[in-house]
Amino acid sequence: MISLPLVYTILALIAYTSSFWYLFSHLMSKRAPNHWFIRSLLSLGLLLHAAVLYNDMWTPMGVNYNVFNLMSFTAGLMLLLSLLFSSYRPVIALNLIGIPVAAVGLIAGFSFSQHNLFINQNSIGLDIHIILSLSAYAVLLMATIHAVLMWFQNRELKNKQKRRVWVNLLPSLQDMESLLFDMLIAGFALLTVALGFGFFTVEHFFAQHLAHKTAFSIISWFVYGALLLGRYKFGWRGQKAIRFTIIGFFLLALGFIGSKFVLEMILSK
Repeated sequence: MISLPLVYTILALIAYTSSFWYLFSHLMSKRAPNHWFIRSLLSLGLLLHAAVLYNDMWTPMGVNYNVFNLMSFTAGLMLLLSLLFSSYRPVIALNLIGIPVAAVGLIAGFSFSQHNLFINQNSIGLDIHIILSLSAYAVLLMATIHAVLMWFQNRELKNKQKRRVWVNLLPSLQDMESLLFDMLIAGFALLTVALGFGFFTVEHFFAQHLAHKTAFSIISWFVYGALLLGRYKFGWRGQKAIRFTIIGFFLLALGFIGSKFVLEMILSK
């Protein structure tokens, strides 16, 4: 008998695939896509994605935070944020990145989630800390991908290439840069609140192998803070903003993904 989560997964993937090809075909043929149609279709896919996640993560024993559920949650959140950002910035083309990321995350979460592992009875404060941390990670990952796209776009402009793939496909460099700092401000705010909740809710700090993760997160917080301060005090932009964004996320990922992979996959804790 086909399970309801499987039905939701298939329907979500249909919504994601349909919206991707609709948006891609319109942008490649230089036709204006129907924004209302794209938002409605992606919203349906995200609601179905959320239903699958709810079934996998929320259990009678607590919240299942295994690595594949986190991948699915983060991927879905990235698409949601991409959809929100494109609602007020002329960057709807960036959903072409968010849609396949969400689809892959959904498939990984549904296929490989281990329902009997890593289920913890957490306090509400700790659950909020985890959700905020994942949200910050998703926004800052989007900012990093965005910075890499800006680097390609800027390179094509500087080298005066005849075939400008990224320049033609993406919004203007000015719009891209404005959105980059929108993402950085949102991610920095979420990371600040997440770190604050963490200090007040995480018990047995060293016993939980969280020291190095927190250290890298704090260093990353300083990097992002320095970039935002430099932006508004000294007008930092362009390559400097791109470098700071990538370095900040590398440090954050080193603490977050590294500790999660070692504890769950290697040490089985």
